[in-house]
Amino acid sequence: MSIPTHTRAAVLHAALDLRVEDVPVAGPGPGEVLVAVEAVGVCGSDVHYFTDGRNGRNVLRGPMVLGHEAAGVVAALGPGVAGPAVGTRVAVEPAVGCGHCPTCRSGAYHLCPAGTCLGSPPTDGAMSGYRAVPARAVHPLPDALSTELGALVEPLAVAVHPVRRAGVGPGHRVLVTGAGPIGVLVAQTARAVGAEQVVVTDVQDARLDRAARLGATGTVNTARDDLPDATFDRLLECSAVPAALRQGMHALGPAGRATVVGQAPPAVDGLPLALMQRWEIDLNASFRSAHAFGPAIGLAASGRVDLAGVLTGRFALAEAPAALRAPGADPHHLKVVVRPGD
Repeated sequence: MSIPTHTRAAVLHAALDLRVEDVPVAGPGPGEVLVAVEAVGVCGSDVHYFTDGRNGRNVLRGPMVLGHEAAGVVAALGPGVAGPAVGTRVAVEPAVGCGHCPTCRSGAYHLCPAGTCLGSPPTDGAMSGYRAVPARAVHPLPDALSTELGALVEPLAVAVHPVRRAGVGPGHRVLVTGAGPIGVLVAQTARAVGAEQVVVTDVQDARLDRAARLGATGTVNTARDDLPDATFDRLLECSAVPAALRQGMHALGPAGRATVVGQAPPAVDGLPLALMQRWEIDLNASFRSAHAFGPAIGLAASGRVDLAGVLTGRFALAEAPAALRAPGADPHHLKVVVRPGD
């Protein structure tokens, strides 16, 4: 496969200043593979960088290629890399650890203090024709899963991880607060691992309707209706709205567990600590994912999670600014992808 010296990429220079321009094709270096990128999902973090120039504590300090939810085809192997073979379709795991520190050696490579993540300053992302990535970060896609849907494996892995952290299992009654892309994927994953009931909340009827079509056993618009107290075994908070966490905690029954999935604010006032103590309700959190790409690919390839039902829009690379605006402009949009080759 002939590799060009330059490619087109969506480069963020400042808030609301996203330019599609030529950039050099770098690598692959030792231990890396070069991926010809076919699809990149737009994540809420990309939207924050685009609109605000920052995402939480991560601040844009110079031009950066956006995008971390990527899939494509292996175009070249770097020195010392035996595979996957050139031509293999892969999903890209964006967050990698150093591989050597105690955190990485424990298996929690997604928490590595020295780790990097595609599209998180200062690391360039994958909204580009080509991107070199560590060979250990690519995961071959089966024939049952298109390369375009392979870009949605990353958010599905981000859903698999908190479902594990929450300990969701057969027979559980699960409350998912927030019907955005991650919330809908969390709901599907909870059903796939055996949850008896999965109720999804939001304030947008269009998103609740989609959650119902994708397998939620119930939905609640919390702008109109209250949640019942002491009803659920597990809460997965995917909205990043403090009030949703507070309300959801009251909806947990004895020995329940709450897992924070949406990007949390620095502090949340009003957590019901006395209630948590009385009923021994556990509270934990989830960050990115680890060891979840394989299970995510399996769930999608088997049809137990419907990725096609989550995808609501496609944009060419030249339309990248419109892709970043789409989820906020239209509540019917759930997940959109940018296709660098279009």
